[in-house]
Amino acid sequence: MRAMTNTDNKGFVRPVETYTETDFGLYMSRTADHPRFHHLESWLLPGHGLRVSIFHFVAGHDTGQRLYLDVGRFSGPDERGRWHAEDWYLDLIDVPGRPLELVDVDELLEAHHAGLLTGDASVRAVAIATRTLVGAAEHGHDVTAWLESTGAPLSWESGR
Repeated sequence: MRAMTNTDNKGFVRPVETYTETDFGLYMSRTADHPRFHHLESWLLPGHGLRVSIFHFVAGHDTGQRLYLDVGRFSGPDERGRWHAEDWYLDLIDVPGRPLELVDVDELLEAHHAGLLTGDASVRAVAIATRTLVGAAEHGHDVTAWLESTGAPLSWESGR
C-alpha cells in the first residue's frame, strides 16, 4: 500500500492526492501550505534529469510562468516503491512566448565550492540544462513539445 506522502528535503511530510507512474516518470499532485501557491503538480523524469512542476499561485503571486523545471537526479521506484529526488540547484523557468530562462547558476557554483555537489554532478547539471534549453528552442521554445518528442508526453490534472 502506498503511503501517498511527499517528503521534502527538510523532512516535511505532506499528503499527496495523486501519484501516477508511467514508463517515463512519476506524476504527483498535492495541496500546498505555501504563502504564494496553494497546489503543486510535478513530474519526476529520471531519463531527462528533470522535475517539471506547475505551481498554482494564490491571487497576487502569479509570475506568468507555465512550468518550473528543477535539474537533478531523479529515480524510482526503489524496492519499497519510493521515488527519490536530488536537486542540483539549476532551474529553468518556462513563460509562454519566451525562451526558457536558466536561473540559479550562482547556487550551483556555490554548492560545488562548498563541497555540497561533486564536480561530476555539476557537469551533469550543466549538460542537462543545456540539453533542455536546446531541445525547447528546437521546438519553438515549447519544452512540453520537446519532452513529448523524446517519449515523455506530460499530462496534468489541471489540464494545462
